[in-house]
Amino acid sequence: MNRKILIWSITAALAGFLFGFDTVVISGAEKKLQLLWGSSDMFHGVVVIGMALWGTVVGAFFGGIPTNRIGRKKTLVWIGVLYTISAVGSAFANDPIIFAFFRFIGGLGVGASTIAAPAYISEIAPAKDRGKLVGLYQFNIVFGILIAFLSNYLLNDIGENAWRWMVGVEAFPAAIYTVFALTIPKSPRWLLTKFRNSEAKGVLQIISPDEDPEKLMLEIKDEMENTVPNENIFLKKYRFPLILAFLMAFFNQLSGINALLYYAPRILTEAGLAESSALLSSIGVGVTNMLFTLLGIFLIDRLGRKQLMYICSFGYIISLSLVSAAFFFHWEGSSMPIFLFMFIAAHAIGQGTVIWVFISEIFPNHLRGYGQSFGSSVHWVLAAVVPSLVPILFSTIGAGMVFLFFTIMMVLQLLFVIFMMPETKGIPLEELSKKLIK
Repeated sequence: MNRKILIWSITAALAGFLFGFDTVVISGAEKKLQLLWGSSDMFHGVVVIGMALWGTVVGAFFGGIPTNRIGRKKTLVWIGVLYTISAVGSAFANDPIIFAFFRFIGGLGVGASTIAAPAYISEIAPAKDRGKLVGLYQFNIVFGILIAFLSNYLLNDIGENAWRWMVGVEAFPAAIYTVFALTIPKSPRWLLTKFRNSEAKGVLQIISPDEDPEKLMLEIKDEMENTVPNENIFLKKYRFPLILAFLMAFFNQLSGINALLYYAPRILTEAGLAESSALLSSIGVGVTNMLFTLLGIFLIDRLGRKQLMYICSFGYIISLSLVSAAFFFHWEGSSMPIFLFMFIAAHAIGQGTVIWVFISEIFPNHLRGYGQSFGSSVHWVLAAVVPSLVPILFSTIGAGMVFLFFTIMMVLQLLFVIFMMPETKGIPLEELSKKLIK
């Protein structure tokens, strides 16, 4: 693999590290903040905590605009600026409204990063390595989550202002990432959509030194010839990739993954574990997530996206069925963590690794940012809705029924993989566009 491509991909993927860190770091500070500001449960949940999530939704909805207009690179740089401003502002906030405002800014960075980073990496990566390189983004998300938990643990006892350090320490990696992002080149495929041919040629010569850049440019331009000015992803000819992006994001969240990650200790205590055992097991969930994400990245260009989704779907169905049965038949004790670890492993090796890779591949170059935005928006809206319903559903229809519903959704995902999902492994982006556009 070209060393420069690897370095540029890792740099872009670091936006995922900040995504994971920013999302989870609040978990160590939120109780202290509620006591400090005397917030009601409703205000604390919706405003102090929830504003970051709604910033993510907004960032996902509108992130395709800068990604396409000013380019992948500049968008990645501005994402770093947003993370830095959010971390510093949150650390110095003295009231909940100001705190929520700066957390919202960080959320914008999270949402936009799910568009710009996978799009950039997919456009500089050779087809044979595209899966593992885009998969670095997901690995960095999971790694950022673990580092946030570790950071919170280390900073927890440094005094009454520990929460300021917890949320503010993100400014250091955010600033470093922003500087690194300035060093990467612009995407050659984006440059060609803006008719900046000489710049694109220069980047292509670095990316593919053994290939004729003129030939590569002709192939990319050939894909653009079927386009018309000001077209959008909702035209009839783009219906198939649009449906693929929707269903991939839909099934990702209807597996119950975010519900489990947010409420792992609660689920484990409801299954009969002591609170200390539940917390320890939830750390195990994080470790399992990272290890199987690494395995997914290793396999994605060897087995392919579709094969990983087969493994994932069967793993989901088996593990979710066992979790549901454990609640229905009152299987108390240590079996529940094992079932949840099986579920996390299935997710990490499949949906967790595949989603950002797959969505970044299936749209044509000039609409990739908007296609990514659509898929990310579906993902984040459901990521907001599904976990918010879990406590209510647990208390009304019961945990067993909730996990049975998730199991049924994963049977439908398996049918989607069998009958609709194309294999994208090793196929150049321009060739994929010709296959998927009807």
